Amino acid sequence: MEHLTTGQLAKKAQVNVQTIRYYERRGLIHEPPRRASGYRQYSQEDLTLIRFIKRAQELGFSLREIKELLDLRVDTTRTCQDVKKRADVKIADIELKIETLQRMKSALVKLAAICQGGETPTTECLILEAMADDGYHLLKSS
Repeated sequence: MEHLTTGQLAKKAQVNVQTIRYYERRGLIHEPPRRASGYRQYSQEDLTLIRFIKRAQELGFSLREIKELLDLRVDTTRTCQDVKKRADVKIADIELKIETLQRMKSALVKLAAICQGGETPTTECLILEAMADDGYHLLKSS
């Protein structure tokens, strides 16, 4: 079995060394055994785990949620339904974030539309005034 140093693992996983150490501290990967020279010896399984973590992050899972997924992965008493439930929760979370971002965009588009730009001093900026105004909430809700 091929063993990897921290640097080799980082390069193959396309992360930096600090990321690997952080994952160890968070309990996402185990601290590996060390060679007589003191260098850490990572395995191919460690590489697989780091790639799993990065892919899960790309799908929007937090490190806490990823830890739960990793625990499910090795728990023979759990089923795919347990994983699907977590995926469904994440989908709902993402949909809520999309709705929030769309409202933010809509409000910002309205604010940008009232601005004439140009050389008006910022003390008279309509965007800044609208954000300070009590009626700003009307821009966000519509």
